[in-house]
Amino acid sequence: MTPIVAQRLIAVPFLVLGAWCLFFPQMVERLTFRPEHYHGTATSAVMMGCFGAQAMLAGIFAAFSRFTRATFLAYGLALLPFFWFNYWFVFVVPLFNEWMMLDFAANLAMLVLCVVGFRASPRQAVAG
Repeated sequence: MTPIVAQRLIAVPFLVLGAWCLFFPQMVERLTFRPEHYHGTATSAVMMGCFGAQAMLAGIFAAFSRFTRATFLAYGLALLPFFWFNYWFVFVVPLFNEWMMLDFAANLAMLVLCVVGFRASPRQAVAG
């Protein structure tokens, strides 16, 4: 796999899941939150939509930026706290239900793609 393919595939979860949150915020909230934490208000729908818009923006940047080895490394490292978030809010403080595994799977796929992109990217010569 080439670095550009890995990069573009990293954008997919942001674009797909972000669009879902943006265009169907009530559905996402209803499906992912445990009943005791579900609000279903106009405010929660707007916040979910804003979250989706931000995710789509991240996907656009991921798809159209120029990734280097350092970008893949930084992106991969930046994903690590999301695994803690998934674990914490599904198992320790159960705010989300099993649907949150979609987010976990997307994060795992992006992490793997970061490793693939990092390994496939050419090493940059250090100017000195």
